[in-house]
Amino acid sequence: MNKKEISEIKKLFTTSRCALTRICGCYVDAEKNQKTKLKEAFLSLPEEEMFKYFNIFRKTLSGTLGKNLVQMEFPLEQEAPGGTQEFLLQLRNSQLKDDALIEEFYQKVIENYINPENYYIILIHGAYDIPAKGSDNLEMDDASDYVYEFLLCSICPVKLSKPGLHYNPDANIIENLIQDWIVEAPDVGFLFPAFTDRNTDIHNLMYYSKKPDVIQTDIINTLLGCRTPLSARSQKETFQTIIEETLDNSCDFETVMAIQDTLNEMIEERKEDPEPVVLDKYEVKRLLADSGVENEKLEEFDELYESVVADDNAGFVASNVTSTRACEIRTPDVIIKVSPEKTQLIESKIIDGIPYLLIQATDQVEINGISVRPPKPDERSED
Repeated sequence: MNKKEISEIKKLFTTSRCALTRICGCYVDAEKNQKTKLKEAFLSLPEEEMFKYFNIFRKTLSGTLGKNLVQMEFPLEQEAPGGTQEFLLQLRNSQLKDDALIEEFYQKVIENYINPENYYIILIHGAYDIPAKGSDNLEMDDASDYVYEFLLCSICPVKLSKPGLHYNPDANIIENLIQDWIVEAPDVGFLFPAFTDRNTDIHNLMYYSKKPDVIQTDIINTLLGCRTPLSARSQKETFQTIIEETLDNSCDFETVMAIQDTLNEMIEERKEDPEPVVLDKYEVKRLLADSGVENEKLEEFDELYESVVADDNAGFVASNVTSTRACEIRTPDVIIKVSPEKTQLIESKIIDGIPYLLIQATDQVEINGISVRPPKPDERSED
């Protein structure tokens, strides 16, 4: 799924385009006891509740693609009879009308979701009559050939509201605010099947994590049956290891800066693409070659890559391994941050046998907000 397809599904979470048929919910306490349940037609909910649920559903499909939102493929063994894909298909095809299947789903979540506090499991079923698009890319509501039938699960923490004072208009007084249990934004969730090429893709699902570096391994491996992906932080750390070990003793300032510049150029060139820039093994190798890494180093790359990355088909989302906002250069005592477009203002030099990082100064220099006058050429010492 790309950004446009995710956006198209999110538009269904409005009153004007609502394609949701049923909603089920289960409130679970910190001891993993089911406290209360919900199951009814979605459109039968009060309007105010519908809007609050819409916000939760949109959050479950929000964030950065490749970071908060990760498309996961079912392994072949999970597509066989008795696999997780078959269970999710049964749940979807039941349109959430089979109490036994719903209860089994709740139990699977409770057994695999790690959360020491209360939470609310929300499961919805939807049927989207996909409008065809003309040559001008405009939707034609009266020209639809396919229906996208899906499940969306949102798992939301439930926490006590903050203590405080409030105004009681009936008594016209300021008094203590009674704390209440509040359903917060989703922590994790998933959309099944994926909506790939604007149609049903039962071989994939879209997984959401509010905190992409906190991996709910049991939810992914056991409930969904997919392989746990590298988190955004793990991708960055693994990529850094590959660069450092490939370059070895030639991992100098100029080479690493060249890699960062080339990487940012790739992201900039494809910033209008609906899908994120993903680097596989061969694209990482090409990145190094384009950045001036010697052929001698690249000859050992394949073997080194396989020793660092367990899955040869794994990819690195470019925005996870570099920052397009600022290039950070760190020493034990100093941190320098510069826009990626201005990295040429920093250079590395050896002066009297000591390595230095030199920053080109302009006539606009400030120290803690105080403007200072940079030295003029005739004010410098002869050295």
